[in-house]
This record gives sequence, C-alpha cells and structure tokens, in this order.
Amino acid sequence: MSAHHVTSPVLADTPAQGLRARWNHAAELLSRLITHDLLAAAARLSIAAIFFLSGRTKVEGFLTLTPGAIDLFRTEYKLPLVPPEIAAHLAAYAEHLFPVLLVLGLATRLSALALLGMTLVIQVFVYPDAWPTHLSWAALLLYLAGRGAGRLSLDRLLRLR
Repeated sequence: MSAHHVTSPVLADTPAQGLRARWNHAAELLSRLITHDLLAAAARLSIAAIFFLSGRTKVEGFLTLTPGAIDLFRTEYKLPLVPPEIAAHLAAYAEHLFPVLLVLGLATRLSALALLGMTLVIQVFVYPDAWPTHLSWAALLLYLAGRGAGRLSLDRLLRLR
C-alpha cells in the first residue's frame, strides 16, 4: 500500500486562507504593540482631560466655585436630593481630584469608579439624550476599573492592584 498525501478540499490552501493568515498575523502584531499599559495610559489621560476641563469651568483660581456654577446646578442640572450649593462643590472637587489621580495612576480603580458614578448621575438626571457620549466615557472608566492603571503608574510603583 503506497502512502499518498491526500489533501482535503476543506484544508487546501485557498486565497481565503492566505488572507486569514495575513489578517491573523497583523492582529497578533497589533496585540503585541498595543498593550494594556498603552491602552490604560491612553484611557487614563483622555478621560481625565474630559473631567478636569469640565471642573475648570466651574471654578476661578485654584478651587473657588463661581456663582455661575452654583446657578447651573440650580437651574439646569437640578439633581434630586442634593442642594445645588453642595452638588456644585462636590462636582467641582471630584472633577479635579479624580482626574489628577488618574493621570498619576494612583488609586486608579477607585477614581474610575467615582467618575463612572458621576457619569451615571449625569446620564440619568442631567443629560439623558447624551448617552453616546456617556457610553464612551463609561467604556474607558470600566476598562480602568476592571484592568487597572498599567505599568506606567504610581499604583504599579506602590504595588497596588
């Protein structure tokens, strides 16, 4: 009995298999180049900028709340259960503290969860029609809460997960 090499039609090299192999090779290369550390740093910096810049619109100088910020919480935001004077202060302080912590990569998971909570409040009580924006913020914050700050962080230096 002679041994013949039989190639199954399903397993034969086809243009589609060559394309799949090239695609998978490119995907593997991207996976090696775009690491968790890079993604986490980009997520931390981008979401921190959004919240920090929002916080800066509510204050003058270092952290002096503007009358316009309190008025915004009184007339437009109208959060339930929290007086506008307190809500404006809490939002302004949170929008400064947690972004700075994210940039430093310190208490990253806590900071991400705090800003995720703010995002949910904004979505539910303030701007419910802005869900595409809030969903993109939530995706970044969930990634950070779930995976952490990465190597380029104080969390890593302090061995905090």
